[in-house]
Amino acid sequence: MHEILFKNQQALTPADLEKYAQEIGLNMPKFKAAIESHKFAAAIEADMKQGSELGVSGTPAAFVNGQLVSGAQPVDAFKKIVEAELKGGGKAKIKAN
Repeated sequence: MHEILFKNQQALTPADLEKYAQEIGLNMPKFKAAIESHKFAAAIEADMKQGSELGVSGTPAAFVNGQLVSGAQPVDAFKKIVEAELKGGGKAKIKAN
C-alpha cells in the first residue's frame, strides 16, 4: 500500500484510498473499519508534531547523528555526512533537492 500511496501523493481522497485497497486485495471490511475508527490518528499526529519540531517539512527526510537530511538525496550525500560524523567534526551540509 505504501508504494501506491507514494506514487499517487496527489490523489489521496477517501475514494482513492478505497480504490487502492481494493487493487491490492486488502480485506475491505477491515480496511473500512480501520479508516472509520481513526485508530492510528493520535500516533500519526504525534509523529507529525515531532517531525515539525525537528524541522521536517516534507518527505523524504532522514537524520544522520541528529542532522536533518532533507529531500531525496543520492547515496554519496549520505556518505559525505556519515564520513564527516565518523571523523568527529560532522556538520557536513547538503541541500534539499
